[in-house]
Amino acid sequence: MSMSENGNRPLDVLETSVGESVTIHLKDGERYEGELVGYDQHMNLVVEEDEDTTIIRGDNVVTIRP
Repeated sequence: MSMSENGNRPLDVLETSVGESVTIHLKDGERYEGELVGYDQHMNLVVEEDEDTTIIRGDNVVTIRP
């Protein structure tokens, strides 16, 4: 079974993670934790933590853990 057949494509995983707490690791070693509130087809991410909103460019992301 391919990844697309069982719904585990990267954008499918992001879709199910919207509104959930995630940990994002970036290429430079930085780490962000917060609620994933949005993303786009380039995997640019919008993460909120408390009152702070951060937009992370998708090509800087190494891992996203829901």
